[in-house]
Amino acid sequence: MLLTLIRHGPTEWNASRRFQGRTNVPLSPTGRAHALAAAGALQSERIDRIYSSDLQRALETAQIVGEPHGAQIVTDERLREFDFGAWEGLTWVEIVARNPHLYGLGSTAATHYTPEGGESFATVCERVGSFLDDLAAQQLERAVVVTHAGPLHAMFTVLKLSGPGSADEHLSLSFAPGSISQLRVERAGAKILRVNDRRHIHAAD
Repeated sequence: MLLTLIRHGPTEWNASRRFQGRTNVPLSPTGRAHALAAAGALQSERIDRIYSSDLQRALETAQIVGEPHGAQIVTDERLREFDFGAWEGLTWVEIVARNPHLYGLGSTAATHYTPEGGESFATVCERVGSFLDDLAAQQLERAVVVTHAGPLHAMFTVLKLSGPGSADEHLSLSFAPGSISQLRVERAGAKILRVNDRRHIHAAD
């Protein structure tokens, strides 16, 4: 299966670097432009089905990407972003001010923290792994998944990957809003074809 992974387009909270998590923030005008750019980048590719987080920013991205193809969109709660609990709506500076023990960690170091009242990275990996198992059972040739940075990191952790980059490099990667990654997924594992591709976004900007 050719698996195309898209991070949703940016929101106003992305622009202000606020943790969104389960908060249902819509795409910004820039986010819709990035989603349109992703749609253009995939316009010539066949898409059998699109799976999306049910959060508005991801679903709206999926609808924009899927429109030229008339592809079925299936929402799945397992593709939601981390539940950041008490951290939602805060910037990393505000979070560290309230949790000094996090000083020195980066805002994307999700394997090293569990937000108060939120999810651990292990929990996210568990639900994303469940989704990937069910996806494999569908035996599709080409599928698109529109989701968030946290689940993308979880997918790259759960899948047995070959290709450029180590597991640690993928964990430290910051998936850009609107970026496209592609994997060739087989029973034995997944081969990386491209990661965090933003060429379509730069062309749109």
